[in-house]
Amino acid sequence: MSIVTFDLAADATPVAPALVLTLIVPVFNEQAAIGAFLTAMAPILSQLTPLIRSEILFVNDGSTDGTEFAIRSYMTRDPSIRLVNLSRNFGKEAALCAGLEHASGDAVIPIDVDLQDPPDVIPAMIAKWQQGARIVNARRIDRSSDTWAKRTSAAAFYRVFNALSDHPMPSNVGDFRLLDRQVVDVLRSMGERTRLNKALFAWVGFQTDEVTFERSARCSGKSSMNVWRLWGMALDGIIGSTTKPLRIWTYVGTVLGLLSLLYATYIFVSTLLLGVDVPGYASLVLLVLTFGGLNLFAVGILGEYIGRILTEVRERPMFVVRSVHGADD
Repeated sequence: MSIVTFDLAADATPVAPALVLTLIVPVFNEQAAIGAFLTAMAPILSQLTPLIRSEILFVNDGSTDGTEFAIRSYMTRDPSIRLVNLSRNFGKEAALCAGLEHASGDAVIPIDVDLQDPPDVIPAMIAKWQQGARIVNARRIDRSSDTWAKRTSAAAFYRVFNALSDHPMPSNVGDFRLLDRQVVDVLRSMGERTRLNKALFAWVGFQTDEVTFERSARCSGKSSMNVWRLWGMALDGIIGSTTKPLRIWTYVGTVLGLLSLLYATYIFVSTLLLGVDVPGYASLVLLVLTFGGLNLFAVGILGEYIGRILTEVRERPMFVVRSVHGADD
């Protein structure tokens, strides 16, 4: 009796390794939001397997509450959670860069822990990525949950930025978007230390698509972004993306110089022909204050650029990592 054997290994169809999706979640004093965020993410991420394996990378930006311990308590039950602790609070832009530096996924999605970035649009973003888009923006079509001041200032910022920048960025699109690994590698190679990440996301190019969503209210707590932080980010974005403010002031100075020359000619000619008038102190004070204010404004613009040049030439790191936990550290 003969024995028939089958070579199962030869007949088996090779299985492609699962793609990895990394969610980057910067957190600062968000202890109360960790549980709600992970609960909301669980059913969304479970739909992606086995085609896509997901991991959640928290970046603890120097929290002073129990945020780190809350995250580590969930890590004992879920090995897909990773944690990067920064040595102090460096700001959201630096925390996001730390996340990009430590993300290992084929695609990366920065997302806020407060659930204002809805997890249920993630499958649509992944679908567009699989169709060939290297960047998938999530654009907000309803910001009624934000205050009137925030909506108005955000709209003004986008108008001013896109009017000045050499590479405009889409309006009402924050950090919440999908980035392909190729895009992430380009962003990691960029050496700017003073940056607005969403401006860089627009600068790198690549094939881009978008999904839309309605922005909801925070699930817990309150935002740590105050007016001064938002103002600083806006200045960093504009000054880091264009030199048009300097060029515009060159044109303004040229026009004022020509007008001054014309006025001096008028004074000289009128003095020769009509004699010397009684001096007008009001007009003199007005001119001195006007041109003095314009000069200070111009010096202020120069100072903003010079200050950022100083930051760049120091070559200090954008962030300092205190510890890393998860995925075999």
